[in-house]
Amino acid sequence: MKSLTIKLILAFLVISLTVAALGAFFAWRVTTNEFQTFVVDRIQDEFIAMVSSYYQEHGSWLGILKKYPPRPPLQTQSQGPDNQKQVPISYALVDQTGIVLLPSGPYRPHDRVPADVLSEGTPIEIEGQIVGTALITGQVPELNSVEQRYLKRTNQALLLAALSATGIALILGVLLARSLTRPLRELTAATRAVARGDLEQQVAVRSQDELGELTAAFNQMSTDLARATQSRRQMTADIAHDLRTPLTVIGGYLESMRDGVLKPTPDRLEMMQAEVGHLKRLVDDLRTLSLADAGSLTLDKHEISPQTLLLRVTDIYQLIAEKIEVSLTARIEPDLPLVSVDEERLVQVLGNLVSNALRYTPKGGQIILEAKRGVDSVLLSVQDTGIGITAEDLSRIFDRFYRADQSRRQNEGESGLGLSIARSIIEAHGGTIEVESEMGRGTKFTINLPVST
Repeated sequence: MKSLTIKLILAFLVISLTVAALGAFFAWRVTTNEFQTFVVDRIQDEFIAMVSSYYQEHGSWLGILKKYPPRPPLQTQSQGPDNQKQVPISYALVDQTGIVLLPSGPYRPHDRVPADVLSEGTPIEIEGQIVGTALITGQVPELNSVEQRYLKRTNQALLLAALSATGIALILGVLLARSLTRPLRELTAATRAVARGDLEQQVAVRSQDELGELTAAFNQMSTDLARATQSRRQMTADIAHDLRTPLTVIGGYLESMRDGVLKPTPDRLEMMQAEVGHLKRLVDDLRTLSLADAGSLTLDKHEISPQTLLLRVTDIYQLIAEKIEVSLTARIEPDLPLVSVDEERLVQVLGNLVSNALRYTPKGGQIILEAKRGVDSVLLSVQDTGIGITAEDLSRIFDRFYRADQSRRQNEGESGLGLSIARSIIEAHGGTIEVESEMGRGTKFTINLPVST
């Protein structure tokens, strides 16, 4: 049995049959017992009414045995547990002293009934005074035709109700099973489509329960997978482009020198060396990212003050900032805790952020490196007064090979991996990096690093 729908339908059917059968059985038992109790109570009431009427008429029990002499019990067609015929139910009458007046069953005339047995009987009260007791004997009598017909109709109604409930449960079970398995069938079809290479699959979310959450998770996974695949393809194209350009330049010069068209002058060799340097940086960046993705990025951590980090980066880029007439300053909050980091990696990250800020900050602008205390962390930020980043570019600024200004290529020594590497290094330290920007007002990168414990 491979179909989940059939399994669910059978499960609902078994459950509904079990519940209906148990309900009908207990209803039948209760109805039968209550009806038999009703019959017994009726006979008892008739007996008590009969003897009470005699007592009220004669003022005593004298002569009641002559009025109602005992009769041998009539046998009925019902069978007992020992396959013996049962006798109709009857009552014995006992006076207030415990003497048997009307015998029945095990009670003989003029016998004295023990007090404990007498307490189980039904008192007969005349004008507020107990004048006797009725003691039950024998078994429940066979029902008359009217009573039997009533019970038969009641049992038929119970059976019809049980069958109707089972039918309704089966119909509802089929509908519920189909509604439960429909999203599963759709997910299965979408999964098979993804396996065939059609990654952009979206399944309708039809509920807010676990199946709805599963469907939403699948849709998100499909979207992320399609985006990752597209990103991988784009990254492969970007890598090929970034490798091809310097290789074309180097290959062109080497071919011209081999053919004697160009001479190997120092300027030409220096240009070729610059392209080789660009290739080396690109390869190093790709290796860094691959190590970070694999969780194998080696970090040489030691405790260092945030002030040391910021002042070192400021010293490195101070001369460049002065040449382009941009103010580069550091603001450091006093008494900051130490951070355990790989100093060279953090200098690489901060240097990349400062380098980008210098590139986009116009003459007369300002770049501020700031360190301050966070919640169980230290916040390092690089803020500039440059041209800013658009909202569209801001959402993709950390994507690999993504350049907000597509016109800038290798001629500026960029690989498009700097911010991706920066985020990987910060995350390897257990921190986060965020960016906020406003067009025409500047950009701010904030690094959140955990403090040393």
